[in-house]
Amino acid sequence: MVEELVNQWIWRQDFWLPPGVTWKDIADGTSDGGRHPVPRDLLICLPLALGFIALRFVFERVVALPLSRWLGVRDRVWVHVTPVPKLEAFYLQKKKQPSQNDLVVLEKHCGLTQRQIQTWLRQRRNQDRPSNTRKFCEASWRFVFYLIAFSAGLISLINTPWFWDHRECWNGYPRQAVAEAQYWYYIMELSFYLSLLLCVSVDIKRKDFKEQIIHHIATIFLIAFSYCANYVRVGTLVMLVHDSSDFLLESAKMFNYAGWRKTCDALFVIFAVVFLVTRLVVFPCRVIYTAVVDSLDVFLPYSGYYFLNGLLLVLQALHIFWAWLILRMVHKFVFLGKVERDERSDEESEVDEDEVGEEECSREQKNGAFNSKLASLANNCVLNNLTNQRRKMNSRTPKAR
Repeated sequence: MVEELVNQWIWRQDFWLPPGVTWKDIADGTSDGGRHPVPRDLLICLPLALGFIALRFVFERVVALPLSRWLGVRDRVWVHVTPVPKLEAFYLQKKKQPSQNDLVVLEKHCGLTQRQIQTWLRQRRNQDRPSNTRKFCEASWRFVFYLIAFSAGLISLINTPWFWDHRECWNGYPRQAVAEAQYWYYIMELSFYLSLLLCVSVDIKRKDFKEQIIHHIATIFLIAFSYCANYVRVGTLVMLVHDSSDFLLESAKMFNYAGWRKTCDALFVIFAVVFLVTRLVVFPCRVIYTAVVDSLDVFLPYSGYYFLNGLLLVLQALHIFWAWLILRMVHKFVFLGKVERDERSDEESEVDEDEVGEEECSREQKNGAFNSKLASLANNCVLNNLTNQRRKMNSRTPKAR
């Protein structure tokens, strides 16, 4: 009874499959022993996603942390603030810069000057900034997965006909068997993106946090739908195109956190070229084109057709947004000679120029005071030495006479 309700309301054939195609048609096409897509196959992805989270926890502490120390990752030490309950409550409620009215109210309640309040809030924000070690561990985890996924996907697809001719994605549809390697490629990718979505609240937030959420959700729906509708051939190409540049980006971040500027710049240039070619040329001109145009030779448009292509266009819009950020970084690289920082840098870890300036000024003032003390101490030592020498000379003069 429950299975009938699920099949009636969730796995509706008129939504998931083209007109005239049934789940039985897909199963009959793989009667030779090959695997055929079944929606319930995706239920294994949730426990696998939890397994990825546990594996990431172990990896970051056992592998990534020692690797960060070996590569020379250094964390910036911030000043710890004196606890002020009212300022702490205000900070936890509003982590952004306080307005003038907020400063006036806090000045009355805390008995501090506005300058002291601003300094306290700035130092309190600095305490919450993620360390370079934490960012390195997060980037290294994603680098390892993307590298393995891209390598495995390329090996499983390099000898397939649709890898070279995208029109082969629809040859024999819907009676297309799914190879075991492609099945696990799908399951691992979907499980990994589910784990990223589950960890989004604890991961480092970046400027494109909202775009990342949209990307993860669109990717999860795209992978799940393409598997259920047996668009596996198109789906494998989409995943391979994305994995081809993601591991380069994460590797560039790792060396950036480690302070290897030249290596980071070289990897960034390679990443920019691969990203712009795969996301702005290959993806729209080959993958989206075959899903929108070539598929019409096999079936007429239906609800699932618009759903699939709508998700692909959402991904393409995000690609254009990120390409714009990358081109800004390329412009800085060409005219400044280096990549100063990631345009998608962490919101929590990004240091404001005013804050840095103030810290440098205070540090310079402390250094200046310290140097002046050293200078006065040195002068006193010199004067004392001269005085002692004169006394010795005066004491020796009568004896010489």
